[in-house]
Amino acid sequence: MTRLYRLPLLLLALSSAALAAAPATPGNPALGQRIFMNGINQVPACHNCHGKDAMGDDALGTPRLAGQAEAYLLKQLGDFAANRRMDKTMYVMNTNARGMREQDWRNLAAYLSGLEYRRVGLSKLEQVKEYGETMGVRQRGRQLFLHGDPAREIPPCYTCHGYNGRGLPPTYPMTGGQRFVYLINQLHKWRAGSRSNDPDGVMRGVAKNLTHTDIRDVATFLTSAPRGRCAESCRQFLCCVW
Repeated sequence: MTRLYRLPLLLLALSSAALAAAPATPGNPALGQRIFMNGINQVPACHNCHGKDAMGDDALGTPRLAGQAEAYLLKQLGDFAANRRMDKTMYVMNTNARGMREQDWRNLAAYLSGLEYRRVGLSKLEQVKEYGETMGVRQRGRQLFLHGDPAREIPPCYTCHGYNGRGLPPTYPMTGGQRFVYLINQLHKWRAGSRSNDPDGVMRGVAKNLTHTDIRDVATFLTSAPRGRCAESCRQFLCCVW
């Protein structure tokens, strides 16, 4: 009799395990676009801060999301929701991420990752000076990005972020063509340790050796880094013509 009572419990446990192991539903770009343009529940439309083309805004310090890797976007939303990454601007992103379901995150990431990838030069550096930012030297930034500085234990940035910062999904985001102000802010946060949601502490380990000048130089290079001649099918690998 005891075995008969145990059987339903065993079946329930097995079915629960099967549900937990079931693959997540893929994101729906059309539903993601609806969230981005109109918001959902109490979450306002994302384009209010990130722009209708999802290219970000230097005046607000918001990043370009268009063309970013889907897995990376999904991770950031999860990290914001769990407070593993903090948005100190009134905690807007933490509140918004928690106001959505995980499937909403997937839909949003699917939509954003499919947007314009090749467009660069979004930040008008002369205009950015009005926000109190100092421009770096682009050539120095390119040199640091490509070669690093072994004497200061700074590895070449491209080994993780790919050719001209095009990104290496799913772990390493696209940084080329990103907004200048956002790049500056995030590199300072990595250096200070106030942002800590990097896998294995890689970014904190690199950024702690960067000077203010290094940060400005690298950001100046990356914000306008060209896509170059690279087949769409291999954009995530280091197989592009320099």
